[in-house]
Amino acid sequence: MPSHSGTGIFAKAFQDEFPLIPVEEEGRLCDPSLRENFIERVFCYRRFQDLVQNGVTKQALIRFHTIHKYLLLAHSQQHYEAMGRLVGQAERSRLKELTLTYGEHFMKTLTMKATVRKHVNVLQHIVGYFKSRLTTQEKAELLDLIADYHRGLTPLIVPLTLVKHYVQILDIGYIRDQVYLNPHPKELMLRNHA
Repeated sequence: MPSHSGTGIFAKAFQDEFPLIPVEEEGRLCDPSLRENFIERVFCYRRFQDLVQNGVTKQALIRFHTIHKYLLLAHSQQHYEAMGRLVGQAERSRLKELTLTYGEHFMKTLTMKATVRKHVNVLQHIVGYFKSRLTTQEKAELLDLIADYHRGLTPLIVPLTLVKHYVQILDIGYIRDQVYLNPHPKELMLRNHA
């Protein structure tokens, strides 16, 4: 009797041949958070492929890691820190090997589930960049929205929209460039589920 659990022969061969390409079992895509994670990985894979195809330099790899900081932190702080150490060795490593190793770590980190707690942590880190420039009322409203998201009362898109608003108004380039704010086209509305 054939088994319906595990990985099929074709899927296994495909994953062995193309280990960085995002793969997900079709039935799991019914779960909104798993679907969002899969699509996020697809777009991240494309960005990594663009980096490689454009002729990666050490500076380009450092920039790539920098703009993905908060997205990676939403998945795993430990893996983000390990990847930072890896990128920090860019001057002592062969670039081609470093890029391949980085790509493996990058895609593996993104397979780890980004939880509500991790998103809250990332939002609080981002807010730290500009909360001293907000009025007491603006700061309270933003922190209340983050707390509502943490309690499951609002979807991630609600506090994130206000964060993006303040990033634009206050012109905070480092945060504006973060992929975390726009990891995939907004038309997909993936962050709209509570």
